Amino acid sequence: MRTFTFERALTADDAAAAARRHSGSRFIAGGTNLLDLMKLDIERPAHLIDINRIGLDQIEATADGGLRIGALVRNSDLAADARIRNDYPLLARAILAGASAQLRNKATTGGNLLQRTRCYYFYDTTKPCNKRDPGSGCAALSGFNRAHAIFGASDQCIAVHPSDMAVALRALDARIETISSSGERRQIPIADFHRLPGATPHVETVLAPGELITHVTLPQPIGGVQLYRKVRDRASYAFALVSVAVVLVKEGKVVRQARLAFGGVAHQPWRVEAAERHLINTDAGHDARATAATAVLAGAHGRGHNDFKIPLLRRTIEATLAQAASS
Repeated sequence: MRTFTFERALTADDAAAAARRHSGSRFIAGGTNLLDLMKLDIERPAHLIDINRIGLDQIEATADGGLRIGALVRNSDLAADARIRNDYPLLARAILAGASAQLRNKATTGGNLLQRTRCYYFYDTTKPCNKRDPGSGCAALSGFNRAHAIFGASDQCIAVHPSDMAVALRALDARIETISSSGERRQIPIADFHRLPGATPHVETVLAPGELITHVTLPQPIGGVQLYRKVRDRASYAFALVSVAVVLVKEGKVVRQARLAFGGVAHQPWRVEAAERHLINTDAGHDARATAATAVLAGAHGRGHNDFKIPLLRRTIEATLAQAASS
């Protein structure tokens, strides 16, 4: 690990000001991803800003009936909160599907959104990786790409985003609140937060340098049946090969609202709203489920080792929808 300087911020404004003073600094909270990357010489911050004492560790009700989650709320606390379990069970289920209990006790809401890919070549500094070293190439394109993207990739990068929590937040239409290094605040729809790789895979979000996530806001709960199914190589502490988040709001047996979001398949939490419309005003029967899955998979593209993800995602979509329809 390279040498670095360190300071502890006491407020979000202090943290933003520190980021303005130190170009190329990084915020650190749980450190469950950043510290590993520093040890591997992938992240090389010259200055770390500890934000663990700035507050932002509460879950509060909003005026419109939603919830405002502080960026420092630990994953385990978020999943255990009664309001999350009752009104946003999809989020609780997705969080509990991720990592280990020890990591969930340390990892934060903001940090979870900013996880970097688990691509083998990103972590291997002897191999070319445009995300780690822009312009060096993408070893995964012609290498072992079993875990890689089938949607939204480019000839510069085919990595996937690893977060389970972010998939649920995408289905729930969350918004991300931030403060910039100059003190300006904004809200970003989660649909716009993560970037596809294009020609700049090293630019992973729309955050400006030194911009800090302060909260994640959930809109008023929509209820319905909410399920999260994660397919992985082993039962615990493994990242998704594919994951499916489903929300079905029904009147009797008729679907009135549908949300579908997917993990393990793209550089960002993936959602195909056109597919959701195939479920509206149906009973989510076999034909509707098959049609929705076909719409999701339009444009899916395997790279050899990950070709299996396409039929796997289809089966997982249809199975999860069938479970939701019968609940």
